[in-house]
Amino acid sequence: MGSDVTLLAAFIGGLLTFFSPCMLPVLPGYLSFVAGVTEGRKEKLKIFLHTLFFVLGFSTIFVVLGIFLSAISSVFADFQTWLNRIGGILIIIFGIFMLGLIEIPFLKQEHRVETQFKRKTLLTSFLMGAAFAVGWSPCVSAILGSILIVATVTQGKGAILLTAFSLGLGLPFLITSLFLDQVRKFIQISGRFLKYLNILAGILLIALGIFIFTGKFVILLNIIA
Repeated sequence: MGSDVTLLAAFIGGLLTFFSPCMLPVLPGYLSFVAGVTEGRKEKLKIFLHTLFFVLGFSTIFVVLGIFLSAISSVFADFQTWLNRIGGILIIIFGIFMLGLIEIPFLKQEHRVETQFKRKTLLTSFLMGAAFAVGWSPCVSAILGSILIVATVTQGKGAILLTAFSLGLGLPFLITSLFLDQVRKFIQISGRFLKYLNILAGILLIALGIFIFTGKFVILLNIIA
């Protein structure tokens, strides 16, 4: 059950990432892309398929990254205490950043990869998703960074944690593809409410960081199990 809780936390992290205020500037461009694949015709199946391949694109990058972390985590198994301390401190810093109490220029900078495709195919949607993963927005940096740290300190779980995160982030994208017009209206009125999700995410990250720093995270999972 402890493993299930960790996966659930990663999934919720993906959901919080999608609904974070700093994702809002990304969504209109995404909506324009998926709506444009039908050349003005609202063919929901096409839009859904392109969205699915977009999600597969960023999920592939995240899962590969998780596999890499799982591979290197075993190398540093003898330094688990230091991994916990360094990782815990970083996650606490990420949490404080999400609360808006400190400024971290690197996390506030958007590392976008520009993609201009003359033809919009399922492959270009996949590549756009991969580019999204490489050039994530600020909110993704903090929450994803925390998931990556958890993947490092809990050996061998990188791939499944990043899969759960990708599902949490990808599911709202798929739902969005079915309700484009409603989502556009939601974006216009939701900004002032979504900021509270940042506060919730910040509090959760700080609590997670404390558990990892003190070495109680694995103990907590074992108790839950």
